[in-house]
This record gives sequence, structure tokens and C-alpha cells, in this order.
Amino acid sequence: MTFEKIKEILVENLALGEDEVTLEADIQEDLGADSLDIMEIVICVKDEFDITIEDEEIQNMQTVNDLVVYIDNHK
Repeated sequence: MTFEKIKEILVENLALGEDEVTLEADIQEDLGADSLDIMEIVICVKDEFDITIEDEEIQNMQTVNDLVVYIDNHK
């Protein structure tokens, strides 16, 4: 469930195909997100899941799975 919502957010914000977003995908390296994209994604995630993500935590999230695990642990 969380992965599907994250996938929707990434596809919409990064203009990707759904097949490009996998749990193992590196958000910057594989999906091409720059720092502005990441901030937009974080805002969408905060709104969608009603959670807070600290700036230090954002730096630790490299893969889609990192983001999914963080959300699941903080819902």
C-alpha cells in the first residue's frame, strides 16, 4: 500500500513510467531526482501520509525502499 502511493507520487513528480519505480531504485541516481524534486516529493509524502520527515532523515533516504520503510515506521 505505501509503495503504491509512493510510486504514484514519484511518477507524477518526476514524469516517470510506473515500471521505472521499483523498491531498489535510487531516487537520485536511477530516477533522476535533483534536490528541488526531492523537496517536492517530501512535501507530497508529508501531505499524503500526515507525517513529519526531519531534514537529517531525508539525507539518509537513497532508495524508494528507504522512503517506504521510513513511512511505515512513522505512520
